[in-house]
Amino acid sequence: MTCNVSHHCAARLTGRTACVAALLLLLFGTLHAATAAAASQPNVVLIMTDDQGWGDIASHGNEWISTPNMDRIASEGARFERFYVSPVCAPTRASLLTGRYNLRTGVHGVTGGAENMQANEVTIAEILRAAGYATGCFGKWHNGRHYPMHPNGQGFDEFVGFCAGHWNNYFDARLEHNGEWFESDGYITDVITDHALTFIDEHQSKPFFVYLPYNAPHTPWQVPDSYWEKYDDPELDPAARCAYAMCESIDDNIGRVLKKLDDLALSENTIVLFLTDNGPNSKRYNGGMRGRKGSVHEGGVRVPLFVRWPGHIEAGTVIEPIAMHIDLLPTLVELCGVPMPETEPLDGRSLVPLLMNAPDVDWPDRILLTFRTRGGQPDFLRGAARSQRYRAVIENAKQGWQLYDMQADPGQKQNIAADHPDVLARLRSEFERVVDEIQPKLLTPLPIPVGYGRRVEIPGHEALFHPAEGEGISYYGAHGYANDWIDNWTDTGAWPYWEIDVHQAGRYEVTLLYAAAADAVGAQLQVEAGSHRVSGTITEPHAGPFLPDHNRFGTKEAPDRVWKPLSVGTMELPAGRTQLRIRALSKPGAEVAEIKEVHLTPVE
Repeated sequence: MTCNVSHHCAARLTGRTACVAALLLLLFGTLHAATAAAASQPNVVLIMTDDQGWGDIASHGNEWISTPNMDRIASEGARFERFYVSPVCAPTRASLLTGRYNLRTGVHGVTGGAENMQANEVTIAEILRAAGYATGCFGKWHNGRHYPMHPNGQGFDEFVGFCAGHWNNYFDARLEHNGEWFESDGYITDVITDHALTFIDEHQSKPFFVYLPYNAPHTPWQVPDSYWEKYDDPELDPAARCAYAMCESIDDNIGRVLKKLDDLALSENTIVLFLTDNGPNSKRYNGGMRGRKGSVHEGGVRVPLFVRWPGHIEAGTVIEPIAMHIDLLPTLVELCGVPMPETEPLDGRSLVPLLMNAPDVDWPDRILLTFRTRGGQPDFLRGAARSQRYRAVIENAKQGWQLYDMQADPGQKQNIAADHPDVLARLRSEFERVVDEIQPKLLTPLPIPVGYGRRVEIPGHEALFHPAEGEGISYYGAHGYANDWIDNWTDTGAWPYWEIDVHQAGRYEVTLLYAAAADAVGAQLQVEAGSHRVSGTITEPHAGPFLPDHNRFGTKEAPDRVWKPLSVGTMELPAGRTQLRIRALSKPGAEVAEIKEVHLTPVE
């Protein structure tokens, strides 16, 4: 066969071929550049444990505990000698994620909604995801369970774990995966790690950010037998014994993460960070420091920070200048070479010059601040200001400010405020300056967001009470901590309520999770939001049996129970902020009912 083509047509084809070739070269060049850029961006694995103190590390002088993998991260990278967080869980997490003091983000406590972070805060996950990273959070969130405060609304593609301040059961636990519940199989630390490893496997070909906020060794005191038996020693009290056992379980799982990175040849291009969220949650070894979890003294807020990046951070680096959780966001942005978006003003600064041993680094003394509100109330009676040498502390107004020389007196035994008024004035002035900047509206629980296309599960422990807690209605436990419920409802003139903010008006199916004695059958409950209301009647008693626990010894957490759903109908919710209330229209027995949650499910 012969193909005849005119010279004119051939010229046109040649021109088109050249254009196509040029476009293909441009396309492949762009793809190559994008691939090269992705390859040059390091992965990030950020590991944080819950209630593990500075002293719960073998290389920090603890002769009881075994933590070879935590210590390996330190020996193969950098160890910060004076790294600080907040005294309790949720504030640390908010500052770590945003680079800002927790009070600026709306987080001022650990329960009752005080742990919820403003949805408009820009997190490190959002920054990295915008730069092409796959992002996953595995473990305890504790900065809001309601979307968009939820991890999926704060930059994480994948979330497996729980959003509350603690969990009641660590074996075969009921956990959440991107808004849906599932029954897990095994010990919670192992399960969380399993999901993180799967995520790394699935995203090994592109940059990834894995945030691993383990929930141990936070109570309840639950740990597998092998670890518990290892620390069977009469010199250890039960809390220290279980804490060390739980920490070793975490360490073994950190070893699994490091091995996965090695097996996939990703270690050289992965930044691994390890820290804890506050001081130890029991009286145990903590390097002779004053205070533990909840304290604004050194022992309540000084924690380990180890950072490993082979080939970039010299092994065995020890960093003396003080640093804090607010520094991690700007540090990771610089290390990863990603664009820094517009955010609210940051309080932290990049630690890269310290990590990289930059010559002649200009690193002036800083003042780092600690805030601790009392009982979730914004009273500013507890706080601290830390410079490289001094710590100024205020625990209550009556006692006033204290000052300690942390170099001469690391155990804080001698208050030198009277001897150095100029030093105290400088530290106190910085503390009060930031306090004055905090907007009062951020120091009350944020309203619960409704209307983002998801079912909203409003927990009883986030309820407020009319006329007041203990007046005809209360929580089951003493403080209304996570997983608690509404109880002792003996007065129809009392009721629980929640502040909600409906993003999108619509119809919602309303369901209550309840328990009720036999004499409560016939009680009528009315759910109200503004002028809209819907009601239902308890037609069946439900004892709400308590589930078996795995506690090694006593715990302060509310127990797990089986709850019964009560559908009370469909209600219209207008857009805007309002109160959601449950009123008892009748009470045939001694109590109305116990209420665990209110579910609002959008109706198509």
